[in-house]
Amino acid sequence: MRAARLITYRQPLELTSVADPTPEPGGVVVRVLACGVCRSDWHAWSGSDPDVILPMTPGHEYCGEVVAVGAGVTCWSVGDRVIAPFILACGTCGDCAAGHQTTCSTQVVPGFTCDGAFAEMIAVAHADANLTALPESMKPEIAAALGCRVTTAWQALVGRAKLQPGEWLAVFGGGGVGISALLLGRALGARVVVVDIVPEKLAFAKALGADAVVNASEEGSIDAVREITGGGAHVSVEALGIEATTVSAVRALRKLGRMVQIGMPAGEHTQMTLPMDAVYSGQLSLYGTRGMPSWRYPSLLNLIEGGHVDLSPLVTRTISLSQASDELAAFDRPAPPGVAVITDFLS
Repeated sequence: MRAARLITYRQPLELTSVADPTPEPGGVVVRVLACGVCRSDWHAWSGSDPDVILPMTPGHEYCGEVVAVGAGVTCWSVGDRVIAPFILACGTCGDCAAGHQTTCSTQVVPGFTCDGAFAEMIAVAHADANLTALPESMKPEIAAALGCRVTTAWQALVGRAKLQPGEWLAVFGGGGVGISALLLGRALGARVVVVDIVPEKLAFAKALGADAVVNASEEGSIDAVREITGGGAHVSVEALGIEATTVSAVRALRKLGRMVQIGMPAGEHTQMTLPMDAVYSGQLSLYGTRGMPSWRYPSLLNLIEGGHVDLSPLVTRTISLSQASDELAAFDRPAPPGVAVITDFLS
């Protein structure tokens, strides 16, 4: 099969032919219909993720069709169209039994701990514990975002911060996961302000229904957020993984506010200096989040299929496998609005 392989950090992926994957016991092989190019893939490409051992096929945000089934799989058959979360939990440990699949100690993460979905096919471990049926009405390029960005935002808002209707949500970072948080926050009945430094991304957020946008490069931007929200946001999410936006996300909260760290801190940002005086005096709650347990898929899919949120504006460009390197390199600077999804794996 054809795959795009990461051979050397920060260099174009190598387009090559590799052996077709085979299913392990409990796993399946999926023919990839669509795979997003995510900022987390950039962390792998740039050498910032210690889990990545080269060579590696990146790609963790995908959907597809089952083409082979391993021994012991009971829920899936050849021909089934499926979505996979990017964290493949074992399904049997204590954390999984308690519903905390994203903290499974033996989790498999395609594109990071094993070969991912920048390829025609991918082997998916622990299929019964993780896969969800792809709704017939959903386009693959939209479903691909349900492997990472949209699901991560859903878990952050519903599973961690427990965002309520009428609350103010401040989204720091107008990339894929930030725009996902905007769309989902609006669907949950919240009012949303998006903060970024790129005018095009702020205009994109405004066009998608943000109640307000704030340019973080301008002086007094946090004061502007606090004024817009009437004293501070009830919930803020940080969607970049850098210290400056994390500090701002904390300072933009009202008393008793909740901040969720969605962005992946990597490299120099693994250690941050935070305004703990604001946390103390404001009695704030800080949450980390990573991925989404598969048992939350039904609530999210019901919201989408019920017409309460339209995710189609999230995907602004579909690309070929040969264009993935350019999309990864684009994350070195402010990337264009929206999400790029690979749908053509032959060119």
